[in-house]
Amino acid sequence: MVALSAVCFAFMAFAAKLAAERLSGSEIAFIRFVIMLLPVVAVPRLARKAVEYQRLDLLAYRGIFGGTAVLLYFVAIAHVPVGIATLFNYSSPIFSVPFAAFFLGERVDRRLVFPLIAALTGLFLVATGGHAPGARLEFGVWEAVGLASSVLSGAALTAIRAARRTEGSWAIYGSFSLCGLLATAPFALPGFQAPTSREWLLLAIIGGSSVVAQLLMTYAYRWVTNLQAGIISQLTVVISMLLGVLFLGDRLTPGQVLGTVLTLGGVIGVAWLQSTPRAVE
Repeated sequence: MVALSAVCFAFMAFAAKLAAERLSGSEIAFIRFVIMLLPVVAVPRLARKAVEYQRLDLLAYRGIFGGTAVLLYFVAIAHVPVGIATLFNYSSPIFSVPFAAFFLGERVDRRLVFPLIAALTGLFLVATGGHAPGARLEFGVWEAVGLASSVLSGAALTAIRAARRTEGSWAIYGSFSLCGLLATAPFALPGFQAPTSREWLLLAIIGGSSVVAQLLMTYAYRWVTNLQAGIISQLTVVISMLLGVLFLGDRLTPGQVLGTVLTLGGVIGVAWLQSTPRAVE
């Protein structure tokens, strides 16, 4: 289920890149959250579960950080190769380490230093274009947006870990979808463009795959460990890159390939060192 969730997220990113040929990243993200809210609005039983909460502050943190991270992720997808934007966003576990230490009081394992350095070095190589002949190191605004989505996703991951102690899955899902809708609306609505029939199909794929992926991941978390989920979820990065190379003509420099390997290895290393089994619910 985790692997299938990762595949769904990869096709979501690929469809978002295709839709971004004309539509803005913020509009795509806004419609994604509209579709994600449909199950909660349409099914009374889910609506009741979504408003059952104990710590509204934790749900707000998860929703605000996560919703803004998705907004930045989709904006980055519109301007950089889809695989690179996804790599940035999926490096969030390395940024969750300082957030967890500061907000949850978790002790930072000194062994995390090495995978963190590897991942950050990899991100630098990917963001600056590596060392292709004649290329110069340049960190652009859209690369910065992609990295910002990762930082905020790291904060959202920390909020999820805290919220899972007291809150139900549908309350977390609902707050994420609602806050994401509110975060994207100010950027999407002023310049909203009516999608074509092809773009509506792509938007339906984006929203539908997001719902399926979120539900699969939430359900699977009852049985998988953080380590298993953290490693398998990196399939999203690999599949997104392959789709970009095969169908969009994306090309990676040798430095970016090395950076991708370092980043994925660093993220997996962080997940390995922080892994703890989840109790069956």
